[in-house]
Amino acid sequence: MRKSATNADVLSTREAAERLGVALRTVQLWVEGGVLPAWKTAGGHRRISRAAVEKLIAERNNALQGDAAPAESAERRLRVLVVEDDPDLLKLFSMVIEGWELPIALSTATNGFEALLRIGDECPDLLLTDLNMPGMDGFRMIGALKAQQQGREHLRIVVITALGPSEIAHRGGLPEGVRVFTKPVPFDELEALARECAAGLIAPELQ
Repeated sequence: MRKSATNADVLSTREAAERLGVALRTVQLWVEGGVLPAWKTAGGHRRISRAAVEKLIAERNNALQGDAAPAESAERRLRVLVVEDDPDLLKLFSMVIEGWELPIALSTATNGFEALLRIGDECPDLLLTDLNMPGMDGFRMIGALKAQQQGREHLRIVVITALGPSEIAHRGGLPEGVRVFTKPVPFDELEALARECAAGLIAPELQ
C-alpha cells in the first residue's frame, strides 16, 4: 500500500535508525538530547521528521569529516573525546594528550550537540568536557547521556570547568559519578586518570 504524503514525511525511530545507519538506542539518545526532534502520536509512538533525519545525516557527515580513524587503528586504544568550545584550549588538549605516549584514539567536539553525534557513532571510554558552551552545553549533554546510559556503563565522564561548586549547583548540579576539575586544566591529573582507564582496558585481556 502506498504511503500517504503525510506518512512519507515522517519516520519511526526504527526507520530513522536504519536511515542513519545507527542502533535504535542511538536514535533514542539523540531524541532525548534534543539532537533529533520528535513527537509522540496519540498511541504513544515516536515519530521523527524525515527532513530532520536528512539534515542530521548532513550535519553528522560534516562533524565527522576527517576525524574518523580506521577501525583497526582504534582497536584496543583508549577512546578519548574532548568537548571544548575554545579553539586554542582544544588545540592545547590535543597537543598535550598526544604527548602522553599512550595508545589513545582522540576525537574532539566543540559543543554538546557535536559530542552526541560522535558518541552515537562510537562511544568513548573517557569523556572530558567543558560545561559552558554555545548551543547544547555540558549540563544538557551529560543529562542526555545519563538518561540513555544502557550500553555506555563503562563511559567515564570528567568535567573541566571555570564554574565553581555553587554555580554548578545553581544550574541543577551534575549526576553522581561525574568527576569535576576546575580550570586551569590539571593535565597531570588527567594523564593519571587516562593511564588508569587504559590499564583497565588491558587488564581483562590478561585474565
